Amino acid sequence: MNVSIAFKTIVTKEIYRFIRIWPQTLLPPAITTTLYFLIFGKLIGDRIGTINGASYMDYIVPGIILMSVISHSYANVVSSFYSTKFQRNIEELLVAPVPNWVILSGYISGGIIRGLLVGMVVALISLLFADFAVHNLAIALTTAVLTATLFSLAGFINAILAESFDDISIIPNFVLTPLSYLGGVFYSVDMLPPIWQTISMGNPILYMVNAFRYGLIGVSDIDIQLTFMITAGFIVTLTLFSLYLLHKGIGIKN
Repeated sequence: MNVSIAFKTIVTKEIYRFIRIWPQTLLPPAITTTLYFLIFGKLIGDRIGTINGASYMDYIVPGIILMSVISHSYANVVSSFYSTKFQRNIEELLVAPVPNWVILSGYISGGIIRGLLVGMVVALISLLFADFAVHNLAIALTTAVLTATLFSLAGFINAILAESFDDISIIPNFVLTPLSYLGGVFYSVDMLPPIWQTISMGNPILYMVNAFRYGLIGVSDIDIQLTFMITAGFIVTLTLFSLYLLHKGIGIKN
């Protein structure tokens, strides 16, 4: 089988899957984002004032956009691949002459596209509440793509190892959500006591949020080069681990 055809088929299926049910995949983040901006940006933001020279509304916009990218790139892959396992459709991929890297890249691409699309929707909504000029578009786009890639890979691994639908909800509820809210989305890490600043440095989402914030409004608590190095390291590690799981058939050949 031509690998390009296999790749395009998987990606097309993934895109059609979440576009077909857009009221469940694209509409909810738009509503949630509007509530974030109304509650945190308008009601609370007027009392906080500015952070690092930026208005509170402008400060939280990048983090909220990236939170949407993270959650939806992860959710797309974990739900899609686990459904393929659950419905036994994975057997069709296993018997077809499709390399593991093509299977992985196809599902990851679907997650990246959904994450970035949702991020665009959230960004358009943010224009109704915030008014700022993009500081560095290249850094913002690079951070968004790398972040979507990383969490798509994490979703893929979760889907492979999951043994029930309950297993695919544990990580988003008990890991991703806490890390996202504690990742500097709504506050600067400099506002925390020293001990919590040190603990926060162990949260990878903090680095991605700050890099994306720098790209949009030019404000960051973290060195941007360090962010790219950490994110790239995670991506390489999770990619190799995902290919290992596919090669060994762990979780999919039982």
